[in-house]
Amino acid sequence: MFSKVSGPVRLADRVAAILAEEIESGRLAEGDKLPTEVELVKQLGVSRTVIREAVSRLRNAGLVEPRQGRGVFVMPQRTRPLDLEAETGAGASDTKAKVLQIVEVRRAMEGEAASLAATRATPQDVDRMRQSLAAIDEAVAAGGDGVDEDLAFHQSIAESTGNAVMVSTVRYLGEVLRSGIRVTRANEARRGDFIEAVRVEHHAILAAVESGDARAARSAVRRHLKHAASRLQDADEGFWTEADDLEVDLDAP
Repeated sequence: MFSKVSGPVRLADRVAAILAEEIESGRLAEGDKLPTEVELVKQLGVSRTVIREAVSRLRNAGLVEPRQGRGVFVMPQRTRPLDLEAETGAGASDTKAKVLQIVEVRRAMEGEAASLAATRATPQDVDRMRQSLAAIDEAVAAGGDGVDEDLAFHQSIAESTGNAVMVSTVRYLGEVLRSGIRVTRANEARRGDFIEAVRVEHHAILAAVESGDARAARSAVRRHLKHAASRLQDADEGFWTEADDLEVDLDAP
């Protein structure tokens, strides 16, 4: 059914676009079952990670529905929801603009989440945040990028608010944030002082939440993300050219 995917593009975006086109054209109709993960890997020539991320994006867009033990099925056509995962361009400048826009969204949402968490977090919530920060250090020490662990830390803050809508929204944004955090952490890994700065900023957020200081917690998150944007702005154009292909390199089968 499909041809192999290649080229200097984000693979998960490309696969999601291919599958979405099959659905929107009617070649995959309402109620149809998508090919299995193994079949898609073979047909498209990408890794399982890429397939899973692409299917997750289709699910978030309301195009498909995974059914336990049965597979992934095409949903009825309906009004398309806001799609924050749509590709904005293919060049280095587009990558930079998109990541910086993501940082702006995170500043607004996560600053408020931290403020609420400071007044609502239980000791167990704080322990979960602390464990997430330790996991970031362990991942980096083991040679990883710490992206999943970084996301887990910010997700734990949202969960500590007790606000189900905020938790769901942060979870929905997860795939978009993952791309942005992957690029920011790739940039920060280029310099030891950046790595230490991020670590200090994360612990400042935790300290403010643990102390119950809502204003300090909000400020700590906003300061952290303001500095993240500044670090990205300082990156040379060569980094952004590499970043545009970053997901291809990381997700290569």
